[in-house]
Amino acid sequence: MRAHEAGALHAEGYGGPPLYLPYPQDVNELLTPLWPQSIARTPDGTLQVAGVDVVDIAREFGTPAYVMDEDDFRARARAFRDEFAAPFQQVCGGADIYYAGKAFLCTEVARWVADEGLSLDVSTGGELAVAQRAGFPGERIALHGNNKSTAEIEQALTYGVGRIVVDSLDEIDRIAAVATRLDVVAPVMVRVTVGVEAHTHEFIATAHEDQKFGLSLATGAAAEAAQRVLRHADTMHLLGLHSHIGSQIFDTGGFEVAARRLIGLHAEIEAEHGITLAHLGLGGGFGIAYTSEHTPLPPAELGEQLAAVVEREFAGLGDRTAATPRVSVEPGRAIAGPSTFTLYEVGTVKPVVVNDRVTRAYISVDGGMSDNIRPALYEADYSCTLASRRSDADPMLSRVVGKHCESGDIVVLDEYLPADVRAGDLIAVPGTGAYCRSLSSQYNHTPRPPVVAVRDGQARLIVRRETIEDLLALDVG
Repeated sequence: MRAHEAGALHAEGYGGPPLYLPYPQDVNELLTPLWPQSIARTPDGTLQVAGVDVVDIAREFGTPAYVMDEDDFRARARAFRDEFAAPFQQVCGGADIYYAGKAFLCTEVARWVADEGLSLDVSTGGELAVAQRAGFPGERIALHGNNKSTAEIEQALTYGVGRIVVDSLDEIDRIAAVATRLDVVAPVMVRVTVGVEAHTHEFIATAHEDQKFGLSLATGAAAEAAQRVLRHADTMHLLGLHSHIGSQIFDTGGFEVAARRLIGLHAEIEAEHGITLAHLGLGGGFGIAYTSEHTPLPPAELGEQLAAVVEREFAGLGDRTAATPRVSVEPGRAIAGPSTFTLYEVGTVKPVVVNDRVTRAYISVDGGMSDNIRPALYEADYSCTLASRRSDADPMLSRVVGKHCESGDIVVLDEYLPADVRAGDLIAVPGTGAYCRSLSSQYNHTPRPPVVAVRDGQARLIVRRETIEDLLALDVG
């Protein structure tokens, strides 16, 4: 740790860049894996996406704004659909791809997901309502959630969702009661806590024992849940087992361990009860590149590696299972994340001077933790670039910060930006399509930004900007 009796600012080495952030040869160069595939710079250096100039976007829709490349989103959805289909066809007749709506969902995006032939994973009644408004086929919807209300279960069963993922023993009786009242049979999967420590931040690791999700494999709670579901055969149909080990994961090692344990329980349940479980859910959590330190696997490699894992584990069971169940996965971030960037306008620039030298610049923008809480929530790193012009100035280590009343209101912790960045410039932060609008807030009574979809040289609103009138309309009295 850097230490000095006068404070950390005076410690040797303070203010240096992180190891993954090299000094750029050209501060205008884009690290393309972080951006939508259509990103480019015009001759004057202005950022352009799907043929639309960001200066024009800012002029028409204001800042901050989430800018979403529709073709990029659709292409990533198709990649998961197609690249998983081929390797899993030989193993279990194909794979079902459920877009994880928690990453980002609105009516238009739900329609894109339906158009591209994917299914949809929702985790609240609100997300389900968006799907319903979009006319998303109920049989292609899965309902998750660790504390589903009776109203949400009724909403799901009335709409005819294809699966409800059971997350607790209490929930089983709740589902059975609603199904009895509606005179339907609820299709369910049991979410199993498989005891895998995913290599990610503790707040987005979801399959170890000491957390709120799922039913423990180690304690027998998962097996007991399956037995309870089977005892409700008149109101519930057990489709299979499900697990989800976390988010922002870059290799399949954790999935291999999870699949082995999940498949072992799958075989035990089939043998003990003389049934065939038709489905197996491996969850999602596939990582994306937020900075140059991240190296995500493309869908083709993910599909091949996961199919090989499933095939190997079921082959090891011999005749202990009747057939390999159909596998499903749930990418969200990997589809939505890189398709979108957030566009901000610079308001102030403050250099930090230590020992008579400038160590970094604080660049304040017109958004912040209200539109991207992830850096404050679990120290997520982002990149950024000057978006409204080209600069010949030297690179300057910079910290992009928001306008909110918190010192932790950081948008980009460390990035090299031109030393001549000034008020009125536009800054673009890539990789904000997942969990930014979804986790956004109205902190300091700040209206949430719009989502602007771009395609074929055209830009249109798919989620409008909140207004002060919207905020005041919630006040009563």
